[in-house]
Amino acid sequence: MTRVLITGAGAVSGLGAGVEAMWRGLCAAPGDPPRRAADPGARMALPLIHRAPAEEGPGGRTTRLALMAAREAVADAGLDGAHLARGAVVMGTGGGDADLWERPLDPDRTEAPAFTVASAVAAALGAGGGATCVSNACSAGGFGLAMALDMIRAGEADVVVAGGAEAYSRVALGCFNRMRAVDPYACRPFHRDRAGTVFGEGAAVLVLESAGHARRRGVRRHYAELAGSGWSCDAHHLTAPDPEGAQIRRAMTQALADAGVGADAVGCVVPHGTGTRLNDVVESEALGAVFGERLGRLPLYSLKALIGHTAGAAGALGAVAAALVLDRRTVPPNVPLGADQDPECPVHLPQGGTVPLTGRHVMVNAFAFGGNNVSLVLEGRTA
Repeated sequence: MTRVLITGAGAVSGLGAGVEAMWRGLCAAPGDPPRRAADPGARMALPLIHRAPAEEGPGGRTTRLALMAAREAVADAGLDGAHLARGAVVMGTGGGDADLWERPLDPDRTEAPAFTVASAVAAALGAGGGATCVSNACSAGGFGLAMALDMIRAGEADVVVAGGAEAYSRVALGCFNRMRAVDPYACRPFHRDRAGTVFGEGAAVLVLESAGHARRRGVRRHYAELAGSGWSCDAHHLTAPDPEGAQIRRAMTQALADAGVGADAVGCVVPHGTGTRLNDVVESEALGAVFGERLGRLPLYSLKALIGHTAGAAGALGAVAAALVLDRRTVPPNVPLGADQDPECPVHLPQGGTVPLTGRHVMVNAFAFGGNNVSLVLEGRTA
């Protein structure tokens, strides 16, 4: 089977712009959750989000975040115009450029379609191998990476620029607030007093490349290999996961099988972990079913506790975090829970400092409304 390497990475989130800014933020051993910015134009009770530093320019805010991450990833990979001309783009986003639709109506303004993020990235990069936008809610970025993996394995492309992006949407926040799914304090995955999620903005893009193509163009180093993916859909409820978690387990076990490894090969998991009551319990139980007695000592890195829930970008930002964990052989510290971890979520969340990574694989989970589940397995370089 064709090996698919991660040869470049780009990211922007509430931690700042750039992969190195993200890694510094992850390793900062935070105490309290970072301060969140309020939208002065919002009229609801809980307008709290983790803002990302979007560049100025035309188009919607999601597209601008995606372009920032994509340009960094392409430069990091050292791709030139000839390589990009044959490359493809796959971007995930839950709401697209929602800000274009949420502005006050202006009869003189012509609106762009909502889901043009992938085409805008492809046009800016000069990628001629096709542009695909994936929009299945909060697992969109993870599905985008999985689709890119399949494209390279099938010989449809040698290089795919893939990831996810999401910017703040007042409508989305209003919907979550109406469902009482927004935590007034912070995004607190696996905390006993968690009361919902908190939105974040961001984008993450990876350059995925067949090992043969990377070798031919003289690539000397890569972050990791995207080794496997697993998809499932439980279709249990419009917003809630199946309490039995069968299809979440299926996504994880299929990702392991696709990567050709057992659960004991995984040294860290980046969970979906939204901070909502049911989701965290179901994911914890599914992790226990897959990893067995290792659950209490297998390190998890709870990314959303630091940057918020970035919706369609979440799976891609999780994949960047996983690639960095493998590249640096280090698991960053979690936002501390202390004695406040929910006993119904008996997962291992290292706190207080970084810990060495053991094992050569990291799993990333992304789950969404409608029961759309995806898991990814990344494999580290050999010594």
